[in-house]
Amino acid sequence: MDIALFDSAQEDLEGMLAIFNYYVENSVATYTEEPVGKERFEALMSFCHGWPSVTARSGDGSVAGFGLLRPYSSIPAFCGTAELTCFIGPEFTGQGIGAAIIGSLEAGARTIGLRTIVATVSSLNDGSIRFHAAQGFTETGRLRQVGLRRGVPFDVVFLQKTLQ
Repeated sequence: MDIALFDSAQEDLEGMLAIFNYYVENSVATYTEEPVGKERFEALMSFCHGWPSVTARSGDGSVAGFGLLRPYSSIPAFCGTAELTCFIGPEFTGQGIGAAIIGSLEAGARTIGLRTIVATVSSLNDGSIRFHAAQGFTETGRLRQVGLRRGVPFDVVFLQKTLQ
C-alpha cells in the first residue's frame, strides 16, 4: 500500500470527518454516539492548533487516517503533556499506518518539548488498547463504569507514554 504522511491541512478535514463518523456509527472507538458535523469536527481540530497533527494519504490522495496531539490541560503544570487522538480508515487498518502516524506525532512532540503523551480509550475497545500497548503505551489507570455507549457501561482506560 502506497501511503504518505503530511501535516494535516484544511483540505483533509472532510476525509478525516468521514473516518471519524465511520467509527461513531460502526464501533465503540469513539465516545460520541451520533455522527458529528463539520463545524464540531473543525472545533476539535482547531483545539490542537500549533500542535503536531498528521494525515495519512493513500496513493490516490484520499485520507487513509489521521492523528493529532492537543494540550492535555490548560494548566501550566501540564505544559509538557499532550493527549492523543488517532483514527485509521477501516480499509487501511493493520498495515502499519497507525504506527507511522504515532511515530510522526512523537517526533513532533519532541520538537516542541513534550515529555508525555496520554490517550484515553474505552474499555470496550480492546483493539485500540492492544494497538497503544504495541506502540509503547502503558495502562496507568481506569475510571470504572463512567461511560455509557449504546446502553453498555464502560471504563475509561488511561494510557501513557513517556518520551525519551
